[in-house]
Amino acid sequence: MNLTRRQFMAASALAPLAAAAGPASVKDSIQAQAQPFDLGSIRLTDSSFLDLAEHNRNFLQGLETDRLLHTFRLTAGLTTSAAPLGGWEKPDVELRGHFTGHFLSACALMSAGSGDTMLRDRGHLVVAELAKCQKANGAANGDGYLSAFPPSFFDRLKAGQKVWAPWYTLHKIMAGLLDMYVLARNEQALDVVRGMAGWTKRWTDSLSDEDMARILRVEFGGMNEVLYNLYAVTGVKDYAEAAHRFDHEHLFGPLADGRDELKGLHVNTQIPKIVGAARRYELTGETRYRRVAEFFWTQVTQHRAYATGGTSNDEHWRSSPDKLADELGYSTQECCCTYNLLKLTRHLFAWSPEARYFDYYERAFYNGILGTMNPANGLTMYYVPLATGYWKVFASPRGSFWCCTGTGVESFSKLADSIYFHDENGLYVNLFVASELDWEEKGMRLSQYTSSLSRGETRLRIATAKPLQLALRIREPYWTDGKMTLTVNGKTADAARADGYWVVDRSWENGDEVRATLPMRLHVHPMPDDDTLQAIMYGPVVLAGELGREGLTEDMRRGGDNPPEMPQPPAAPEFVAESRAPQSWIEMIEKSPLTFRTKGQSRDVTMVPLSRIVDQRYGVYWRVTPKQA
Repeated sequence: MNLTRRQFMAASALAPLAAAAGPASVKDSIQAQAQPFDLGSIRLTDSSFLDLAEHNRNFLQGLETDRLLHTFRLTAGLTTSAAPLGGWEKPDVELRGHFTGHFLSACALMSAGSGDTMLRDRGHLVVAELAKCQKANGAANGDGYLSAFPPSFFDRLKAGQKVWAPWYTLHKIMAGLLDMYVLARNEQALDVVRGMAGWTKRWTDSLSDEDMARILRVEFGGMNEVLYNLYAVTGVKDYAEAAHRFDHEHLFGPLADGRDELKGLHVNTQIPKIVGAARRYELTGETRYRRVAEFFWTQVTQHRAYATGGTSNDEHWRSSPDKLADELGYSTQECCCTYNLLKLTRHLFAWSPEARYFDYYERAFYNGILGTMNPANGLTMYYVPLATGYWKVFASPRGSFWCCTGTGVESFSKLADSIYFHDENGLYVNLFVASELDWEEKGMRLSQYTSSLSRGETRLRIATAKPLQLALRIREPYWTDGKMTLTVNGKTADAARADGYWVVDRSWENGDEVRATLPMRLHVHPMPDDDTLQAIMYGPVVLAGELGREGLTEDMRRGGDNPPEMPQPPAAPEFVAESRAPQSWIEMIEKSPLTFRTKGQSRDVTMVPLSRIVDQRYGVYWRVTPKQA
């Protein structure tokens, strides 16, 4: 098989994180029904999305590579004089080294998506230095071993002693190296990650199935996913065999049988395993793993998620499905969980391109990703508090490096990755984000100009050198209540509906323009087990009530080694409604886009998108009771 790099990357549902093409690369066993574009095909244009990407770029460019490498060099016995990083990257914290993997992924993603040569070169530098550390480890730690902590951590894991997730950390490093190979074309990164995979294979081969099952009780990230991806790159079956040792049957078995036994589990330990199951299905065609992924996605996104699309409380599923009213707190929802659920959603959409997947994706993206960055400095969050009266806490510049700091820099490095998908005959417009798509194979450029949240519309303009027959599929969001309309060049479009998309199949010419109206409305998202506890939404956006800054200090808004303990917030306002329609007690402030205010309440509250809240207390869920006659 001899595929071009672009063809190979587009062939996998995981792109742009897919494996890069090579003479021995392995093609997926299933035929994806829709395929993502690689990041180099899409550019964000002037919008708040582009601003967030720039804040992320500035944060990444400001990180000192010697400090990121410090504990790797210590472990390898190499000289280092760098100041140690803080938080979870401290030299005495057992998860040290994980963020360096995320940093490599973010550098690779940004270089692929925007052509950022500075971040690409910084990624190359870190790869070269990690290769030196791997070589220095040599005979002492086993050929191929690379980490910021010694292999004795794995001895403790094998012996059943307490240790903080060594495989989780190796997954992040391996994923970062593989991304540098796939997206930044760094051949040395492939050599290093193959060395790590060889060490992994030897270590897991030394264990019985019973011992491995015991070890899998400790969080191991997406080791199955990264090893399956490495197998797809290289065709080396050893890596697929090693990946299968990390397929967690204790979790997969009930899911394959359609049983939700998730209560009590640590949430972000589980989601990456399911992404790995999805990758196994794509490579092998084993439908059992598709059942695992689809049932899991349905249970979590439809029965265990909040209005924001996020899930978890204190990092766990503490209740049965659809029992969420008592789960609100400071530590609802962990940001890593949203990041990984979006990865999983992309897989499922590729298998079955239905609008319901991007109805969820859009909701989680707007409310669980975009608002988790402080635009003043590019720092991100760990939790999104959903109990009324709390506030957002952001990482410190060099003293946090939580798991969500890592997934945060990745999220904001690939904001464009799911706006568009395609198949052989057409294009899917999934998200309404100002952007440009260069579909090189079709000789077409599509520009999207959008004011979907302020004026409820988006425009698509096509540039093509010659007429192009193409099915243009534009998602009809659930929140438009079937009232979306389309025009082509100012005339009502000849369009059909299929799987939640408006489809315009025609011969397109240069300069053709499609205009979609996306009627926005207020609507409620009640708790499934208490319909008087409601979040208020406007289209896909969760509105948050502004509750002021009383009692807040800068220190309370900045995290340290761990997210801080939070004092109990003041009592939340409660509201009375004349009807179930929120328009009866909430109105838009005409001169302030996306700003609303309650009316006729004992305490009226201004509401804005949750993503806009930065430095004050807020509320998302409200007790709303009927007005007495």
